[in-house]
Amino acid sequence: MSIPVRQQLKVATYIIGRRLHGVKRYPLTLMLEPLFQCNLACPGCGKIDYDSHILKQRLSVEECLAAVDECGAPMVAIPGGEPLIHHDIKQIVEGIIARGKYVYLCTNAILLEKKLDLFTPSDHLTFSVHLDGMRERHDESVGREGIFDIAVSAIRAAKQRGFRVNINTTLFTTAKPDEVAEFFDFASNDLKVDGITVSPGYHYEHAPRQDVFMGRRQSKELFRNIFKRRKATHGKWPLSHSSLFLDFVCGNQGYQCSAWSMPCRNVFGWQKPCYLLVDEGYEKTFSDLMHNTKWDNYGVGRNPKCANCMAHCGFEGTAAADAFAHPLKALWTSLRGPKLTGPFATDPPILYDTPEPNQRHPHSNIPIAHFGGIQH
Repeated sequence: MSIPVRQQLKVATYIIGRRLHGVKRYPLTLMLEPLFQCNLACPGCGKIDYDSHILKQRLSVEECLAAVDECGAPMVAIPGGEPLIHHDIKQIVEGIIARGKYVYLCTNAILLEKKLDLFTPSDHLTFSVHLDGMRERHDESVGREGIFDIAVSAIRAAKQRGFRVNINTTLFTTAKPDEVAEFFDFASNDLKVDGITVSPGYHYEHAPRQDVFMGRRQSKELFRNIFKRRKATHGKWPLSHSSLFLDFVCGNQGYQCSAWSMPCRNVFGWQKPCYLLVDEGYEKTFSDLMHNTKWDNYGVGRNPKCANCMAHCGFEGTAAADAFAHPLKALWTSLRGPKLTGPFATDPPILYDTPEPNQRHPHSNIPIAHFGGIQH
């Protein structure tokens, strides 16, 4: 795992404290979305399909910091929209760091190089740059030519000035194992990023395109094949995931979602149950979110909207809990790496009635032929 040791210790201490106090559900990372407006319109994004008056709304500095205090999570991710559009992003980041939190500022990097002067390098601040592959693949993913080159230039500039930089990669049906492995080699060896976050794309119901998302089996096969490429070439990738989460996306753990581990605060309030499901309602306070959300109504096998989800926002928390409950298992998986052969672990059972084929959600019946190679 590429996360700094001090940060790992702080998070571990936080988890131990919650467990000692008998807290069953607790946040690990706050997803703070201070705006939805973006300077891109990615085909697989479900966060920007709002009327213009909503896209113009912003969380204030005070609202952002109040959410950080209310939630109490040791880490704060700031996605959007595009956070660098927010006029007060400097004050928001500084206020969060002053509280001892670790900040991941998620950005498409179009504005990053121009706005580096707003920030000070710190082990509490990481720029998480959206980068889905090499030039052709990434520009196709975001729907605009030239964005890959802008992002790479911004990453190099930020690294030269001493900032921590991760890349955040979402894999869709067009992903091919060889290309993904080549891209991770480039990010690790050429760009020398500090971390790589990777996850299968979630089936946003409001995304402009619905043919880009994978099912669970395709995701597991893709990840196994990506890691087989790494094993064959002895690649060393600074993946910002726990060993058990990586084992999960390779199909070796039958985890259930822990949506509460990454709660979301945005311009509407506290989003139920996670930042991926956009039509489940909101609560006014974090306490209301934790107490009023019917958590058992969500997750694999519990809700059809969650059927194909393997996103880190829901399952990294489950992997962390498993690691604390079974430390030797976590250690062995870390030393061994994800298992790349054999049958997949059994997913949680389906507890809802499955619709007839002609009644299924439009993205739940995408044939395997749509998946360019084996997809993540």
